[in-house]
Amino acid sequence: MLPVAPDTYPRQSARTLRFTAGAPRSYAIAPDGSRVLFLRSRGDRRNLLWLFDVESGTERVIADPDVLLGSASEALTPEEKARRERAREGAAGIVGYSTDDAVSVAAFSLSGRLFVTDFTNTRELPVQHPILDPRLSPDGRSVAYATPAGSMRVCDLDGNDESLVEPRGNETWGQAEFIAQEEMNRSRGYWWAPDSSAWLIARVDSTPVARWWIADPANPATQPAEIAYPFAGSANAEVTLWLLDDHGTLRQISWDAAEFPYLARVHWSAGGPPLIAVQSRDQKRLRICAIDVTSGGTLELLEETDDIWIELFDGVPAWTAGGELVRISDAPGHRALLIGDEVVTGPEIHVRAVQAMTADDVLVAASPADAVGEVGSYWVRAKTWVGTAPVTTAAASGDLVVLSSATPDQPGREVTVLRNGKWVGEIGWNAEKPLITARPVFTRVEGIPCAVILPEGHDGSPLPVLMDPYGGPHGQRVVKAHNSHLDSQWFANQGFAVVVADGRGTPGHSPAWEKSVANALDLALDDQVTALQALTKDFPLDLSRVGIRGWSFGGYLAALAVLRRPDVFHAAVSGAPVTDWALYDTHYTERYLGDPGQQPDVYERNSLIADAPNLERPLLLIHGLADDNVVAAHTLRLSSALLAAGRPHSVLPLTGVTHMASGEEVAENLLRLQVEFLKRSLG
Repeated sequence: MLPVAPDTYPRQSARTLRFTAGAPRSYAIAPDGSRVLFLRSRGDRRNLLWLFDVESGTERVIADPDVLLGSASEALTPEEKARRERAREGAAGIVGYSTDDAVSVAAFSLSGRLFVTDFTNTRELPVQHPILDPRLSPDGRSVAYATPAGSMRVCDLDGNDESLVEPRGNETWGQAEFIAQEEMNRSRGYWWAPDSSAWLIARVDSTPVARWWIADPANPATQPAEIAYPFAGSANAEVTLWLLDDHGTLRQISWDAAEFPYLARVHWSAGGPPLIAVQSRDQKRLRICAIDVTSGGTLELLEETDDIWIELFDGVPAWTAGGELVRISDAPGHRALLIGDEVVTGPEIHVRAVQAMTADDVLVAASPADAVGEVGSYWVRAKTWVGTAPVTTAAASGDLVVLSSATPDQPGREVTVLRNGKWVGEIGWNAEKPLITARPVFTRVEGIPCAVILPEGHDGSPLPVLMDPYGGPHGQRVVKAHNSHLDSQWFANQGFAVVVADGRGTPGHSPAWEKSVANALDLALDDQVTALQALTKDFPLDLSRVGIRGWSFGGYLAALAVLRRPDVFHAAVSGAPVTDWALYDTHYTERYLGDPGQQPDVYERNSLIADAPNLERPLLLIHGLADDNVVAAHTLRLSSALLAAGRPHSVLPLTGVTHMASGEEVAENLLRLQVEFLKRSLG
């Protein structure tokens, strides 16, 4: 028998999905404060549904996939795999669930099958189709769901399953379109009425969208997968919203879709009529409308405009229980929460999302003004932070709060249950403890938040530098949480001074900071250079040996660095980079770079392809050939241009790998290959 190889950090990180396997998540709190539902594995990748009893302080398993599926392995439809890819979901088992308003029953899917539980008995409902996104009615009597074929159906708890609406042509009902899931953070495609009597259902017609094909070159007998991909400047799917009542009457919701084609947000609660937030194609206008459920018409409540773009936020627009409109809007130097006409937060915090609303208050995710790497949960009426950790997220209902807290000094998180701000229990953390300890040092230089990570026990001598950014919109990397810097610490332990810098365009600072990259995503490179040079005053950085690595936008930034600033950067690892923005999707790309038909020069300036003849430093390009977000054509086009210019470079194609690259062997070996390339390239 061969000896078992000792565990290493790359292997451990890959096996545990970067230490998220075994971490509790997805909390649902009963309004009476008696119980909390959540998902968590036993330490592997397969999530179970758990219940935390507040009175006793104990946990118990409600639903175990191993029991429910028996010896059968989990089987996912291509549509479910795509949903998980959009959500960056790498776990298995129960990855999502829904409850009724009372949190007395829950529904979830496994292998396309529908299960319900009253927390004593879990059973399968005999639906006839593979299911997507099952959601319980607020009264807990029925479960609606979408199907891969595009229909919407509903099943009561006695197993009576019926069709609500059937598709024609390229229609789907009840599913969010690609860009809604990938870029708007709207994963839902239907919404129950608060009294369980009707549904709002999105209809998506993908006929206008260009068709692309994702092939598997390692298996030439496999037919390429067809995807509808709306690239910059091309046609989007046609998205409409319909009201279906319990009498079977289907009525289209009307708004000025020609001016506002993007259905960005939908909210339906007992606080008022249904709300929608719709965006113009250029994203410089956003209109919030209330729906008349009798006629299907809409009433404009307000319209926001901005010369650059209007950001979308989670949790808004919404009604309070008292019928006041809640929204987030730009303010000088920060973002503010508004309730009705009242601005309820000031410049002391930068509001980022609404996490929960109670009868008396609104809980928001926010960053304290001028703080580096802090993201907390804040009660806006009470003007108090929940907990004292620098990084927190929270869920709340009634007088109960589930608080997940992280610090830079301790691995993982502490999950506590609070009642009226006082500790009443703790939810266990099953994730493995990392084999290494991250020791980031946080600072701000030239206005740029940074984290610097040195090798364990370093003697203070100058070190080769590895810039380790994401560096782009919606991607904050400098956060005061231990596990966020584990990969950077591992690279540091290989002999590097690792620098993580969040330059212009990254979130959490101010609207002006985020919007400064409009028409100029390449500005992100300038801030990496500025941070690097400023940090030499306080850290042992050898600027004659500087590498950079990144994935997705970070991959774009890494390749950009060696192409345009070889005087600063001496090697780069570029993973899944966007190299030609004309190949990336509409909602993201047009927000930052506009319409390529109207300003092609902006796209040319931000593209990497024309810079290929300038390469004079080692460059490793890595790309998953099954990536349907940043398709492999990005890397292949840059590689072709480099070859045509006679510029040596390396390409690592990952067969069968998507944008996540979460397979255990791939994720482990990618870390090893990157450090070997960087050591070799930097001497």
